[in-house]
Amino acid sequence: MVKELIIDSSPQGVTIALVEDKQLVELHKEQIDNNYAVGDIYLGRIKKIMPGLNAAFVDVGYEKDAFLHYFDLGPQVQSLIKLTKIKRNGSVNGTLLDNFKLEGDINKAGKISEVVAKNLVLPVQIAKEPISTKGPRLSSDLSIAGRYIVLVPFSNVISISKKIKSNTERNRLKKIIESIKPKNFGVIIRTVSEGKGVAELQKDLLDSVAKWESFIKKLPDAEPSKRVWGEMDRTSTLIRDILSTDFTNVYVSDSNLFEDIRSYVHEISPEMEKIVKLYRHKEPIFEHFGIEKQIKNAFGKTVNLAGGAYLVVEHTEALHVIDVNSGNRTASKENQEDNALQVNKEAAKEIARQLRLRDMGGIVVIDFIDMHKAANRKILFDHLRDLMQLDRAKHTILPPSKFGLVQITRQRVRPEMNIVTSEKCPACDGTGEIKASIVLMDDIENNLTYILQEQNEKNITLCVHPYIEAFIKKGFISLQWKWFFKFGQRIKIKAVPSYNLTEFHFISSKDEEIKL
Repeated sequence: MVKELIIDSSPQGVTIALVEDKQLVELHKEQIDNNYAVGDIYLGRIKKIMPGLNAAFVDVGYEKDAFLHYFDLGPQVQSLIKLTKIKRNGSVNGTLLDNFKLEGDINKAGKISEVVAKNLVLPVQIAKEPISTKGPRLSSDLSIAGRYIVLVPFSNVISISKKIKSNTERNRLKKIIESIKPKNFGVIIRTVSEGKGVAELQKDLLDSVAKWESFIKKLPDAEPSKRVWGEMDRTSTLIRDILSTDFTNVYVSDSNLFEDIRSYVHEISPEMEKIVKLYRHKEPIFEHFGIEKQIKNAFGKTVNLAGGAYLVVEHTEALHVIDVNSGNRTASKENQEDNALQVNKEAAKEIARQLRLRDMGGIVVIDFIDMHKAANRKILFDHLRDLMQLDRAKHTILPPSKFGLVQITRQRVRPEMNIVTSEKCPACDGTGEIKASIVLMDDIENNLTYILQEQNEKNITLCVHPYIEAFIKKGFISLQWKWFFKFGQRIKIKAVPSYNLTEFHFISSKDEEIKL
């Protein structure tokens, strides 16, 4: 399997596409103003205790108070509260926990009112980003994730990923970590650490300890409801978590981001630095690799399959529903049962991809085509379970019911990826009234006059639909040349296939959109 990362940088943020055998399987968007990313640590203030929910609402600066359940406090929350008070009072120096006396674990069946009180200041970590009308979900069971290990303060337990099967390897890794970890820090050994040497594990552990020390140093002067320590950006986090020897290429469209990623890959895996490549073509990177077309095809309500069958994907507030339809597929030599099994297996492959691609979380109900034989339902269940092993999100799959329904629960920590696949009518702009497209060039030229003469911008780029680009550049004395003589500077024209016919935008020399 050929695995590639395609990374597109724009003034609005970074879009990351994970491609397997040229097929898009994951899409991640990182907004520049995303202040509530998973893993970020804030100094929260308890605003309200809810005994009925056994939870508290916490002010972390978001428009809605964040949610902290008793089960997410962590067994050593008393130690965290104690350390926070000590550091903010300035009574003890130092950043590690060598001389820190741990408090006892809280009662698993206890009440949140017994542990925290209103107005208490407590470090909390974002466990789920704000989704829909809900604020962030929090945890005070802090952890610092590295490439090979996860550092857990106020613990001395060493846990090993269940995906590492060899007992010899598990014992080897445990002995290495026992010999190098600091006192009062627990460690979770990640799957990618299998086969790694002492030097690599020690470097990753020291990097994680340095992040903890950075957090502790900022804690005394931190303001409540403000971020104290931030995770890496989504791009670096994704590379840290999924980069493996299976990857063949990482293409990056921006030179500055390329240097950052190459430096980061050199730190975590020097032998893979050469696979990070700067994309140099004029054509947009997603157009060049066929990503844009796949996005439009994959995110609609109806998803077509190769054999003629199709999926219908519906989203509600409570759950997601996927309906499998055989479409115009014909069963020439097959009986109805075998044909249903074949269609269902094809659909299962696409559904496993859709869950990752759209990052659908919560409850997912799939209505497969009815199969009467229990053996076939088991074959489908095993097939779907095997396909879902590639999914990094925690999930549970229930066997098909007698009616062909399969229920999946999938971890949701970020808002679902939603791509609009329908476009406004270029003539009426969705109003139902025709707009005279003949005045388009006048609109563009009027805006150019304002931008160049009133705002005194230089070296701007006009982004338009490819048809409009061709019109502006056509002829011996093209409209582009006329603008050059009128304004005294050359206007760059860039074709963007994803624009509708009358859409246009101006980009400054700093690669930022000029708002009008």
